[in-house]
Amino acid sequence: MNDVSPEILAELSLTQDEYQLILESLKRTPNELELGMFGIMWSEHCGYKHSKNLLRTFPNTSPRVLIGPGEENAGAISIGDGLAVVMKVESHNHPSAIEPYEGAATGVGGIVRDIFSMGARPIALLNALFFGPLSESPRNVFLFDGVVAGIGGYGNCIGIPDIGGQVTFEGPYGGNPLVNAMCVGIAREDELVRAQTGGEGNSLLLVGADTGRDGIHGATFASVDLTAESEERKTAVQVGNPFLEKVLLEACLEIASEGALIGMQDLGAGGLTSAVIESAASSGTGVDIDVALVPRREEGMTPYEVMLSESQERMLIVVNNDQYESAKTIFEKWDLSCVKIGTVIDGDTAIIRDSGAIVGELPISSLVNAPAYDVQGQEDTKIINLRNESFEALDEPTDRNQTLLKMLEYGNIASKKSVYRQYDHQVGNNTLIAPGAGDAAVMRVKGTKKGIALTVDVNPLACYLDPYVGGALAVIEAARNISCVGATPLAITDCLNFGNPERPEVAYQLTEAIRGMSDACRVLELPVISGNVSLYNESQDGAIYPTPTVGMVGLLEDVKHRIGSGFVSEGDQIFLLGSENLKSEIEDLGGSSYLSAIHGKISGAPQIDFSLEKKVQRFIRNASNKDLINSAHDVSEGGLIVAIAESCLVGDIGASVSDPLSKVNSLDSCLFAETPGRIVVSVSQTLTNEFKSLALKSQIPVSSLGVVSGDKLEWQGIIDVSLERLRRAWEEAL
Repeated sequence: MNDVSPEILAELSLTQDEYQLILESLKRTPNELELGMFGIMWSEHCGYKHSKNLLRTFPNTSPRVLIGPGEENAGAISIGDGLAVVMKVESHNHPSAIEPYEGAATGVGGIVRDIFSMGARPIALLNALFFGPLSESPRNVFLFDGVVAGIGGYGNCIGIPDIGGQVTFEGPYGGNPLVNAMCVGIAREDELVRAQTGGEGNSLLLVGADTGRDGIHGATFASVDLTAESEERKTAVQVGNPFLEKVLLEACLEIASEGALIGMQDLGAGGLTSAVIESAASSGTGVDIDVALVPRREEGMTPYEVMLSESQERMLIVVNNDQYESAKTIFEKWDLSCVKIGTVIDGDTAIIRDSGAIVGELPISSLVNAPAYDVQGQEDTKIINLRNESFEALDEPTDRNQTLLKMLEYGNIASKKSVYRQYDHQVGNNTLIAPGAGDAAVMRVKGTKKGIALTVDVNPLACYLDPYVGGALAVIEAARNISCVGATPLAITDCLNFGNPERPEVAYQLTEAIRGMSDACRVLELPVISGNVSLYNESQDGAIYPTPTVGMVGLLEDVKHRIGSGFVSEGDQIFLLGSENLKSEIEDLGGSSYLSAIHGKISGAPQIDFSLEKKVQRFIRNASNKDLINSAHDVSEGGLIVAIAESCLVGDIGASVSDPLSKVNSLDSCLFAETPGRIVVSVSQTLTNEFKSLALKSQIPVSSLGVVSGDKLEWQGIIDVSLERLRRAWEEAL
């Protein structure tokens, strides 16, 4: 019988048309297990049905790229000296909306396994978190507290420093928070491990935790909208054990170093199904496994439950038969279960047995070739109207001291110290620029003079008002953050968070954001080497803002040239790069935090200048390498005055800004506009002439702003606030 109930298809996130494709592929009706495996592999989370055609437009090559997108669990890029950086960012949004602690914790666990499954030692975690405003709902506070605790609880226990991130509060995330976890590792280029099965006769080993019913349908759950009934799907949320993961990490790195591996793959989304099928597909082989051999922690589990379970802290290890005993010895030394569950076979078939009896038999090529859809988008006219809104009638505040303090209290600008102090960012003793001290974090690469700079970035307001500009800005601002610590951007990993792509307005956001990101990547010559797509981020309250999170890595050839964002010394001169004067128009406030925080408006047109960005970023890296700059901080959320205030607060020293403002068309635009391509720097008096000369030679616009001094921030009688008041507003807001 070819019919299947709509309820079953909905649970598996399959359409009736997709079910017909499955029937055509098999030339028969699938049983429950087989249909479940198709549901996993063709889910949005694993199959990228609505995005893989768009993802092919990303640039993904450079002389440094070792492993690109879609090839393995994570991307890898060379940093010289035979070393590779392995990195990826991934979402755990829907699980975190249901069980915030476990959802966030297992998001960390999953991304860590993606890194060490490639033979790389994880050295850093970052995260990008998005919630509804804490003042609007106790549930927003519950989700915020739970997610932050889950990230800290897992990361601190496993001993990987959490060194950077972003926390954003906007209304649309109240019903559907976003939890994007990023991990970075280091490996030798010639020791990178692949997720592959090798040739016929190799052994498939399941290592780590016993299998339970937690996480079943986790991948398909992540491929549908959140509804009022989603609370009932708590079984789709995994439960983590960071202490077991730490042991698993060390054991896997040991066996990788022994050269005994054919391949290694973590059991993440899709569990045993995706791990086995994807590894076999990469080698063009078949597999024959017996679920009766899988260690379980619950009685009466069916083959369906075993194959679809997403229980955490499990790895698939592939070895030659003659290496099985030595591999088992290594894992048993670490007190880890290691069981042979199957064999690599010739052909294209996945044979699933239960105590020898065949319970599933599927073509691997069909499982890994989910249908691809060309999404058709159309912009919402409401957004067009918001973008074209005029600000001529905007009332400018009379007390700009209070305005600045209110901006520093705004959730998206306020200090995130209350968040990152819950994370151990110094474990391993390699963190050189810690959270809050620079525009990007910097880690030393042991045994070398090198350092790597790491950041995540996205501006959801800009993406909402103009997805093309917002997508481009996510790349540009991440690169600016990397450049501001003196590093050269190398590569990108991204997490594309959007609503339901079957709706035209969301399809438009998705296509335009990817187009903007692609253009920015090409301008800056940056490859996208890994990533994740998270769609259907909607609740009964509507869709989230389009949120294409960009994670980026940069390279410092010598860490002694690193610079932070805080002002350093009394008497240093303050300059603004990227602007010859401060004349601003009211329209420059489009898409700004100022409009949102002070006027309650999300409107206007965010801006971008590709050529200026490239020039300014190249210059800041050059000046840093010549040790001409004491600090650098990009002008982004909050505008120029907020950037200066943050540099004062990070450096714990004041500033006196003396640039004349008499000819400014819009004072608040001058202070708070987020005009692109601008960086605030401080320079020692003795190096000022050399700095200006380099800027002139590089054709970089420069404005002299004032001097680092005192214990307050003042700007020509318009702003005059003590550091103490600024710090109270900035640090106590959360």
